[in-house]
Amino acid sequence: MVELPAPSRTRNAAATRQAILDAAHNRFAKEGYDGASLREIAADAKVDAALVSRYFGSKEELFVEVLNCAPDASDLFEGTLSDFGTRVATKILDDRDVDQGVEYLLIMLRSASSLAAAEPLRRSMRTHFHDPFAAWLGGPQADVRARLAGDLIMGVCMSQAITSDHDLDEEGRASLRSRLAKVLQAAVEP
Repeated sequence: MVELPAPSRTRNAAATRQAILDAAHNRFAKEGYDGASLREIAADAKVDAALVSRYFGSKEELFVEVLNCAPDASDLFEGTLSDFGTRVATKILDDRDVDQGVEYLLIMLRSASSLAAAEPLRRSMRTHFHDPFAAWLGGPQADVRARLAGDLIMGVCMSQAITSDHDLDEEGRASLRSRLAKVLQAAVEP
């Protein structure tokens, strides 16, 4: 009986790149920018550390790419300004898809004290959230209104990550939704 050679491992650049991004996302979410190392990210992705540098260059460039993969927040800007508060309060309190966005908030929070991560974080927040939000809002002090509403949204999302029902019964959650809608609406109004 003739033995056939073992099949060689197929190379898939897209799959390798995605495995590295997934591993980096997990490491940055758990340990922040300073706590995560390229060697650990490579080990988690089951690739050689040199491949991380080959695909992404530096740790900062990999971090930026992870931030660029954050869920798109443009659905917050769909609809009219007049129903923004109600629409967004309902989305962030009732939509389970918000959980993925919380992972990115963890990356930001755990990396916020890093000098190396500070500028990429600021740039990412501006590019992917605050600037599009302010453009959608338009009018006087749109940047201030976008920042305030964004900060409120992030805070509620973090609170929800800790206690999904906010330790409230159904009536209390309905009241929270109503009050949050009013606060968000006031934040975005010119």
